[in-house]
Amino acid sequence: MRIDIITVVPDLLKSPFEASIMKRSIEKGLVEVQFHNLRDYTDTNYKQVDDYQFGGGAGMVMMIEPIDKCISKLKSERDYDEVIYMTPDGETLNQGIANQLSLKGNLIILCGHYKGVDQRVRDHFITKEISVGDYVLSGGELGALILCDTVIRLIPGVLGNETSALTDSFQDNLLAPPIYTRPAEYKGWKVPEVLTSGNFPKIETWREEQAYQRTKDRRPDLLDE
Repeated sequence: MRIDIITVVPDLLKSPFEASIMKRSIEKGLVEVQFHNLRDYTDTNYKQVDDYQFGGGAGMVMMIEPIDKCISKLKSERDYDEVIYMTPDGETLNQGIANQLSLKGNLIILCGHYKGVDQRVRDHFITKEISVGDYVLSGGELGALILCDTVIRLIPGVLGNETSALTDSFQDNLLAPPIYTRPAEYKGWKVPEVLTSGNFPKIETWREEQAYQRTKDRRPDLLDE
């Protein structure tokens, strides 16, 4: 998979890809991530990428021309499955979206900034709009990092145990069941006996029941879906 991220602050994005799972996925050649500074695609003397709104109003707007130049250059070099815009009014990111995107080959992610982008960018270049929650960030970069992490960890070979992601919360619209590790007893607090019984069919049944009950208690809306 190749992910191209368009941003006005590329330095904000780099360090998360230099550690942990995302770093290992790049070193293994399972994913390639490139950052594109939008200011490199403007001809103005001050590297301007934003301007005032038509009709007045507070806040600057990202201009269409540098975004067009950047996306057009990338698309001239390869085909892309999705051109994603990170925006508060996009579709809320969930596990299903992450699963779908993990099967793609090439993605472009445009990080919004200031008041947002010229609507013509959304009308003519963007194929998918994604939000990471009902709140507003200073820019789309942190949202793009969340999106990348949720997608990259699902690529086969990224995690040490490929079945691990299949038992995460929100797979099959259920929260994950409680988990424990050694010691089996600590300060009188014991691990449920079923987990140390060695009866794996019984353990799986217990986990399914616990996942359902936790979802019912904490996120009943998932069961409605």
